[in-house]
Amino acid sequence: MIQCPPEKLGSFYLGGKYDMQKKALTGEAVNYDSRDLTTHAVCVGMTGSGKTGLCIGLLEEAALDKVPAIIIDPKGDMTNLLLQFEDLDPSSFKEWINPDDAARKGKTVDEFAKGTAEIWEKGLGSWGQDKARIKALKEAVEYTIYTPGSDAGIPINIMGSFAAPSINFDDDAEMLRERIQGTVGALLGMIGSKEDPARSREGILLATLFEHYWRLGEDLDLAKLINGIQKPPFGQLGVFDVDTFYPQKDRFKMAMDFNTLVASPQFRYWLQGDALDIETIYFTPEGKPKHSIFYIAHLSESERMFFVTLLLNSLITWMRSQSGTSSLRSLLYFDEIFGYFPPTQNPPSKKPLLTILKQARAFGVGAVLVTQNPVDIDYKGLSNAGTWFIGKLQTERDKMRVVDGLKGAIAEAGSSSKLDFDALISALGSRVFLYHNVHEAEPIVYHTRWVMSYLRGPLTRPQVKQLMAKEKEARKVQVIKESTTTQAKTAQSSSDIISPKSQAPSLDPKILQRYFGVWKSASEAAQELGSRNPYLRYDPLVLSVGKVRFYNAKRGVDKIKDIAYLSLGPDDFGRIDWQHSVGVEDWQKKLIETADHPDTLDVVYSNVPDSMDSLKEVKTIAKEFANWLYQNEKTSLFEHPKLKIFQEQGETPAAFKMRVQQLAREMRDEELDKIQDKFEDKLDSLEDKIRKEQFDVEEARAEVRSRRTSEMVGMAETIFSVFVKGRSRSISSATSKSRMRKKAAQKLEESRADLMELAEDRDQLERDLSEALGEVREKWELIVEGVEEKEITPRKTDIKVDEIILVWHPYWVDEHGNKVPARR
Repeated sequence: MIQCPPEKLGSFYLGGKYDMQKKALTGEAVNYDSRDLTTHAVCVGMTGSGKTGLCIGLLEEAALDKVPAIIIDPKGDMTNLLLQFEDLDPSSFKEWINPDDAARKGKTVDEFAKGTAEIWEKGLGSWGQDKARIKALKEAVEYTIYTPGSDAGIPINIMGSFAAPSINFDDDAEMLRERIQGTVGALLGMIGSKEDPARSREGILLATLFEHYWRLGEDLDLAKLINGIQKPPFGQLGVFDVDTFYPQKDRFKMAMDFNTLVASPQFRYWLQGDALDIETIYFTPEGKPKHSIFYIAHLSESERMFFVTLLLNSLITWMRSQSGTSSLRSLLYFDEIFGYFPPTQNPPSKKPLLTILKQARAFGVGAVLVTQNPVDIDYKGLSNAGTWFIGKLQTERDKMRVVDGLKGAIAEAGSSSKLDFDALISALGSRVFLYHNVHEAEPIVYHTRWVMSYLRGPLTRPQVKQLMAKEKEARKVQVIKESTTTQAKTAQSSSDIISPKSQAPSLDPKILQRYFGVWKSASEAAQELGSRNPYLRYDPLVLSVGKVRFYNAKRGVDKIKDIAYLSLGPDDFGRIDWQHSVGVEDWQKKLIETADHPDTLDVVYSNVPDSMDSLKEVKTIAKEFANWLYQNEKTSLFEHPKLKIFQEQGETPAAFKMRVQQLAREMRDEELDKIQDKFEDKLDSLEDKIRKEQFDVEEARAEVRSRRTSEMVGMAETIFSVFVKGRSRSISSATSKSRMRKKAAQKLEESRADLMELAEDRDQLERDLSEALGEVREKWELIVEGVEEKEITPRKTDIKVDEIILVWHPYWVDEHGNKVPARR
């Protein structure tokens, strides 16, 4: 059994050192500094080598350290990360047991589940892990399985990848053009085109469309792209006009290909779900780290390439917006890079992968690339990887390619090794890996630890649906709650209506009036109300429009919020229930100047309250609105008093909390390094003393042996002198030698005692080090939680009321007074 090392933030417990000669564990744990992952890692091994267990163990350690991760899962193995059973109860395993596995063992599912639970508990125990560690893992991050192009898990909306970047195009034109080229290559692949995205007329047209709209700050979608292909918003491509470079007839064919794609019922799943936004993929809105698994086993090759390319380009854009760091900020894990990173071809995914390998280190983003097909991989590109995990390989050719790649990485790092990698890799067994890290002196061989997640094997889409059912249901409940709240706020009972009239009431012409359009037909309303002859009624509402400025110099806040609240009309005393008003976005686009119902339609208007039928009353309402805004409008700002950082303007709460965690991680790593250095100096000094004392012990032991031999020889001589020669002078000599032997023995005992004391001092120092590191961990965990929300309220001079508008809201009403909104 290997003792699980003390939990240390930034240190990943991977397994135990393995003696290849004895084919056994040495009893020494293998820990990995998380910062070493910023120079990326490669994991290579055939099926059955244990690489899935190795990688899941690595991701478990990242989760315990609260490092967010994007996990690309082409086969479905990584979904096992959600099978974490902290109780290790057979009933938890039973749900995921394959009945065929149980049958092959001649057992019932219950028996097989019981046996599996026992194996898992015993396996974890043999590596010093317990249920508490599984519980800590489950609570550390939030797991989500995304299923692009499917609603089995959480769908992902790709349209965010076509959105115009928030930065000025010319400020980072090279990076944006690389992103466009990758996106264009992926799009061409989706319609089955193998044209070069950089040199073909198809690629050039699409890339020019992206650049044209992005320079204008306009988002693209597939409809706009299709229209742009047919009627480009520019006249020339290069020196030729568009029709000469790419005739309209040929462009129409490509537009039809894209239209066929969009028209497919299955394609709608690509436009649903969470936005392809890296910040929300890495963190929840509350700032909790996420491990987001992108399950793509169900997609075709072209669809996989399309999505992976979009995801990688989005990651690069996000990455470049972050500050530099030497600590591990986040992970990209790719479970099988075969086909995405070939040695000679250039699929759309290859360029962004190379960019990540070359540039991500500066931003603290680590990549872990995995393959079981080691031949067709670009090892020259992988020479940037600082960590290599090499497991059992299938063929001699595989081994030769991997050894060449590893030697290239070692040479790239400016180091060398005398190990016979060829022989070493040939002798590897299951779950035993050659581990090379450029940050450490020599490669080692180690055995992976038992993982806390149940390794069920690849999961199917129905099983993914089962795993994500609770999260999807929770999301539906939230949507229903929000919808119900909005409907409740805008509801108005029949009792609020006062004596309807067939014509709009006559009001002061200076009172601004607007209408909501009538979108629902009488027949639709009749069906909804269960009435034959509903009539149209306009009810008066109040739209209050203004601006509020929030200013706080200390926290760098100076922002203006546009306000538009729709509420019921005032009561007889001129009071408006602002508390139950509803915010209206883009109100200018939703209102029209005159009623748009058919002239032949029976229409009635409700009375306007007397407290709003003149300009004087409207001004009073404006004054009351300003007072209400002053008392109720506020903005919240997150801050961390101990770290002395504030949420920046435009920064989301999740992004701020991510910044807090990253800063805390950097400061924690710096403190840990100082403690390590301090204790290492003491440990080195102790080790020197121990080595010296060990030498003294050996020297004393040799002297005791020498004195014992000398004493025995002396005694023999004395006996010989007394009984043979009749002399007695040698007795004093023998006594002297005995005294010297005892003195040497005493010196040996003293040296042994000194050695034991030094060993105890070393053990105590190591305990002190562990305790000091633990205190640092606890301290920084508490510090990370120290985010506070600060409310900023406006000054009276920062309130401006622009308009008070009487808005006529159309309802369809039946003979019983029941009504439904006539607008959208």
